[in-house]
Amino acid sequence: MRNSKTRSLLAVGILAGVLAGYLAAAGYEDDGDQRSMLEEKLTPMQYKVTQEDGTEPPFKNEYWDNKREGIYVDIVSGEPLFSSVDKYDSGSGWPSFTRPLIEENIMSKVDYKLIYPRTEVRSKGADSHLGHVFDDGPGPDHKRYCINSAALRFVSREDMQAEGYGEYLHLFEASTNTEVSR
Repeated sequence: MRNSKTRSLLAVGILAGVLAGYLAAAGYEDDGDQRSMLEEKLTPMQYKVTQEDGTEPPFKNEYWDNKREGIYVDIVSGEPLFSSVDKYDSGSGWPSFTRPLIEENIMSKVDYKLIYPRTEVRSKGADSHLGHVFDDGPGPDHKRYCINSAALRFVSREDMQAEGYGEYLHLFEASTNTEVSR
């Protein structure tokens, strides 16, 4: 019986090794490889915010007062998240938006890390922690997507076509940045 158990365990080990090799050859990586790749790609603050659900300091981040036209994409995956058309100064010290550029690219979940529950927002493709959404914003929906700059990369209007985001240039064709239809 001991020999059959040993053979079974050996067979399972061999199959696991073959499967791991197949997945690696197909481009799948284990979490350790993915983590080290992200640690190399991201700054320590970007990693802390997107992978460890951190928060950067208010008023001491890259985009809180950015007024240029363009879109904001996930720093990890590049998926489009927000537009300068929907950005406003909330006085919070973080970039704030009234709505996502593409609703389906944003996931939300309840966060109980403080005394009261908040709604955390994450990117769908990379599962990056972005920030939180609150019901104290302007406009008819009163949403304020309070987002960490460290989770974002800004793509200026001038660079959008070259970087593969040309489909969103129509957002900036209106003479004003209010109520542009999508």
